[in-house]
Amino acid sequence: MARQSDLMVSKIGIIGAGVSGIAVAKQLSHYNPVVFEASDSIGGVWKSCSYNSTKLQSPRGDYEFTDFPWPNRDDPSFPSYIEILDYLKSYAEHFDLMKYVMFNSKVVEIRFVGGRKPTDFSGKPGEYGSLLPGQPIWEVAVQTKQSETIQWYAFEFLVVSTGKYGDIPKIPEFPHKKGPEVFKGKVMHSLDYCKFDKEAANQLHKGKKVVVIGFKKSAIDLALECAEANQGPEGQPCTMVARTLHWTVPHYCVWGLPFFLLFSTRSSQFIHERPNQSLTRTMLCLLLSPMRHAVSKFIESYLLHKLPLQKYGLKPDHPFIEDYASCQMAIMPENFFSEADKGKIVFKKASKWWFNREGLEFEDNSKVEADVVIFATGYDGKKKLKDILPDPFCSLLEDAHSGVMPLYRGTIHPLIPNMAFVGYIESVANLHTAELRSIWLARLIDNKFKLPTIDKMLEQVSKEIEIAKRTTRFYKRHCISTFSINHSDEICEEMGWSSWRKSNMLAEAFSPYGSRDYELK
Repeated sequence: MARQSDLMVSKIGIIGAGVSGIAVAKQLSHYNPVVFEASDSIGGVWKSCSYNSTKLQSPRGDYEFTDFPWPNRDDPSFPSYIEILDYLKSYAEHFDLMKYVMFNSKVVEIRFVGGRKPTDFSGKPGEYGSLLPGQPIWEVAVQTKQSETIQWYAFEFLVVSTGKYGDIPKIPEFPHKKGPEVFKGKVMHSLDYCKFDKEAANQLHKGKKVVVIGFKKSAIDLALECAEANQGPEGQPCTMVARTLHWTVPHYCVWGLPFFLLFSTRSSQFIHERPNQSLTRTMLCLLLSPMRHAVSKFIESYLLHKLPLQKYGLKPDHPFIEDYASCQMAIMPENFFSEADKGKIVFKKASKWWFNREGLEFEDNSKVEADVVIFATGYDGKKKLKDILPDPFCSLLEDAHSGVMPLYRGTIHPLIPNMAFVGYIESVANLHTAELRSIWLARLIDNKFKLPTIDKMLEQVSKEIEIAKRTTRFYKRHCISTFSINHSDEICEEMGWSSWRKSNMLAEAFSPYGSRDYELK
C-alpha cells in the first residue's frame, strides 16, 4: 500500500463513531477533533451487530444523553435498533458532530512519536504527563475504503472508542480435523448473520436444522428468529448449545417490586462492596453479606417461578448476583419459551463438543445433525486494540493477574501516555457510563483538574478488580454495576461537582440514578 507523504496534524483524534465515539466527540467538540469511522455510518454495534429483532435491553429513558432526551421517552416499549440508530443520528445532527467524522476510514496502525522512551513518558517521576503537550505524541495510519493509499495523521491526544464488541469474532478452538472444515453444512458467526436482511435471514433458517452456539442475549434472539422461521409441521427445531448458563429476566419487575429498587438506588448499592470504603463500612459490608445473598435468592425465586428454567435444565449453577455484577443479565423475549414448548427450540448443555461431517458431537457421545451452525460466542475487542497499538503498549492492555484492561475511571490507562479509552468499562447503562466518562475526560483535557500519580491510579484500578473478583467469577468483563453510583460519585468529586445529584434525601436514597441526574446545570 502506498503512503501519502503529507502528515495531517491535529490536537485530538478519536477512533470510532459508535455511542462512545460520538459522546466523546460532543464533549471535545471545542477542539475540532478528527473522528475516524471504518464504516459508512455512526452507531457502532447498533449498526453492525444487530439482528432484525434486536431491541434495547432497558427502557429508553435509561438510555439517553443528559442533554438530549428521547422525543417519546415515556413510551414503555423497548426501542428497536433502528430507533436507536435514529436517536443517535439525531443527537449527532443536533450538536453538529457529523462534520468531525471521516467515514469509511479504517485505522490500520498507530505509532508512538512522543520523543521519549515509552517507559519514561511522564513529565515528572510518578506523574502521567501533559495531555496536550503542544507536539504530536501519536501518529495514526488511515486507509479509506477501496483505496490503496495510507494517509497519516498526528495527534497530541488520542481517544480509542472502537468498543469491546463487533469487528473481530471470537471463535472456539477445536482439535485437529474436528473443526468447521470437516462439516458439510454452513458455518458462520453472528457477526456475519447481522449482515442479512429479514428475508435472507428467514431463508437461512427455514426448513434447516440450525444449531446456535451460546446462551447470552445474541444467541437467545437468534434462536427465536430461527424458531419463528420454522413454524408448521415442516419446520425444523433450532438447537441451542450452551457451555455456561446465565440468568435471564422476563421484565424489570420482581414479585411486584421494580427492579431498580434492588440494585440501582444509593440505598440498594450500600450493601455491596465498593473501592475506597472505610474500615467501618468494610465491617458493615461483611455484616450485610446475608442481605446480598437474600436479594439474589429473592430474584432467583421469582425467575424460577416465572420461567421454566428447571424444566429445560437451564438453571445456572451460580447466583444471580454474579451475572448482574458482570453485566450479563439479559431480558428474555416474551415468546421464547412458548417456542420451546412447541419443540421449535431445544437445548443442549455441554462443556466440550466438536464437528463431524453431519453436525456436532458431544463429550457424552451424543450427536446433533445440522445444516447450519452459528457461533453466537462474542467478540474479541482486545485483539482489535492489539492489532493497531505498537509495542510495548499492546502488552499493557491486560492486567497480568486478572486479564482485565486496567483503566483509571474506566478511561485512562496509567501506563499509556496521551491516550484514553472510552466504552471499555461496562454497567447496566453503557450510554450513561460512556457519556459521564467523556465529560470527565473533556474536563481533564481542559486542565480543570489533575490526575493522581501513576501509582495511585494503578492502585485504584486494582481495588476495583479485587472487588469484582470477590463478587463474580466473570470479573474479566470489568463491570461496575454493583458500585456504579459510587464510581460516578468519585468521578463527580474529581471534577469538582457535588456527588449527590438528587433534590432531596428521600430521592437520594431510594430513586434510581440515571443520565439526567448528571446534566450540567
